[in-house]
Parts: sequence; C-alpha cells; structure tokens
Amino acid sequence: MNYYVEVLKKYVVFSGRATRSEYWYFVLFNMIIMIVLSIIDMFIGTYSSTSNFNMGILSGLYSLAVLLPSLAVAIRRLHDTGRTGWWLFISLIPIIGAIVLLVFMVTDSQSGDNKYGPNPKGVSGTTV
Repeated sequence: MNYYVEVLKKYVVFSGRATRSEYWYFVLFNMIIMIVLSIIDMFIGTYSSTSNFNMGILSGLYSLAVLLPSLAVAIRRLHDTGRTGWWLFISLIPIIGAIVLLVFMVTDSQSGDNKYGPNPKGVSGTTV
C-alpha cells in the first residue's frame, strides 16, 4: 500500500525512475480498487453494461482520477529500464505491442545511474 500512496504523491511526475515493485504494486492496488468500485456500482445501480465502456460512475471517476499517475509511473518504470516514455505507444500495436510493453515492465532495473536519474534501488554497479 505504501507504493500506491507514493505513486499518488508523485501525481504528474514523469521524470525519474520507478522500481518494478513500485509499478506492480500500484497496478495491483489499482485493479483491486477497480473491482471493488465496479461491485459497488452494480449494487447501487450505476453500472452500465450497455455503454461502450462497461463501467459504472464510481469506477469511471476513479479511472479518470488515476489516469495521470498511471501514465507517470509507467513512464518512470520505462525510464528505470533505460527506455524513453515514448515506448508506451507501442501498446497501440494490437497484441504484439502489449506483449513487448509487458516484457519492458517486468525487466529488471538498469544498474547504476542512467540518463533518467540514479537507481531507485540505491544499488550501483551490478543488478541485484
């Protein structure tokens, strides 16, 4: 939960680096919150499966609220692997793009400092 709060504190910080833990814990808590909000939407009757988005009001508002932090942490994660944030656009390529982006996101940090900043693990030299 600490990682989730840290990402929200860096709401629109697109510079720097984010560890795998920071990124994946944010994704995990995001998914859990979305599922809970979708269930609440269904119970209170604000969930719409007839619209193009298949989303309720609460889950929709939450999605909008975390859109920028989600983009920011994804870009910082790419920076941590030594890639520019523009690599996010590879996800626009059906199937292959998502697979390539997933591989980038699970790749370990680039050891030492890179052009995006110091290693957030605090380790220089070899990758731990």
